[in-house]
Amino acid sequence: MVVQSQIDAFSRLTRVSRETISSLAKYEKILKSYNKNLNLIGKSTLNDIWHRHFLDSFQLIDFIDKNYKTAVDIGSGAGFPGLVVAIAAKDRNYALKVDLIEKSPKKAKFLKEIISELQLNASVVVEDVFTKSFQLSEEVIMARAFKPIKIILELIHNRARNWKKIIIFLGKNGKSELLQASKNWDIEYKQTMSITSKDSLIIEVNSLKKKRN
Repeated sequence: MVVQSQIDAFSRLTRVSRETISSLAKYEKILKSYNKNLNLIGKSTLNDIWHRHFLDSFQLIDFIDKNYKTAVDIGSGAGFPGLVVAIAAKDRNYALKVDLIEKSPKKAKFLKEIISELQLNASVVVEDVFTKSFQLSEEVIMARAFKPIKIILELIHNRARNWKKIIIFLGKNGKSELLQASKNWDIEYKQTMSITSKDSLIIEVNSLKKKRN
């Protein structure tokens, strides 16, 4: 009953199709199966997937212009937010392709199974984003529960050239992280409170320039 109430709440807030709810239910089932042997999400969140992970990730689609063609999730792990954004894009008939960067072959196998099962416009790149040869070419760059924002900004500054928007989830220490990052970066951004937690922020970066010390 708890899960059904979460599904009902998700459906009410997102107004997605029944097909999309079915896709997310399949995602949940496969995720729980893999999680028995692979630490994709914390056990404490297994009964809160629809709110804690699905809804939290789904809200990003409202920050992505329908005309964008490419997005990337760096350090995708269990597919949050990338896979859910791909599902949301399919629900809204966006021509958005989502790339998922994941260095763990086992986690990458899970991501590929979800993509295949749900027939998503997405692909998996099995690579460590911190290797010297790694480059990003997508228009939208997303990160959730990956690294501190100062590391993410440095990575993007060094490895990405054609991005149009960066979307980063920040937790309860987000404001202090931003303050620290602003010492080294000129950042043009908007911040929005997450719909799933008053302690979480979503940062949309539209311009990024490293300060000269």
